[in-house]
Amino acid sequence: MMDIHQILKKLPHRYPFLLVDRVLELEKGKRIKALKNVTMNEPFFTGHFPHRPVMPGVLMLEAMAQAAALLAFDMQGVTPDDKTVYYFAGIDAARFKRPVEPGDQLIMEVTLDRLKAGVFKFKGVAHVADNMVCEAELMCTMRTIA
Repeated sequence: MMDIHQILKKLPHRYPFLLVDRVLELEKGKRIKALKNVTMNEPFFTGHFPHRPVMPGVLMLEAMAQAAALLAFDMQGVTPDDKTVYYFAGIDAARFKRPVEPGDQLIMEVTLDRLKAGVFKFKGVAHVADNMVCEAELMCTMRTIA
């Protein structure tokens, strides 16, 4: 388990782009289960869409990537600093099954498929209640910046 205070120490993201509120389960080097509370106060709902607020699919992918980063940092025993950035290297097989709306709790489950040449490959699935809303294969890498 990891609360928001521990997450803030691990992830460089901040409002409005921090998309993980809590880690529910963490199996070192294997999998993570995290949640994002989706509220009407999210800034993207103003324009997506005013008449029917829906969480953008790319932000569901970003939320899964942030959970994946927490898994990677924990696996490597790393706390990122100002010189470390965790980037997307690719997204494959992304599918969106149903809309995510204000009031939903997005539960993300991310498993590590492999780590090769500094590139992590993850399988991510997101649910609201018992319904799958999104799935994708995510490739990410850590880089040191000047």
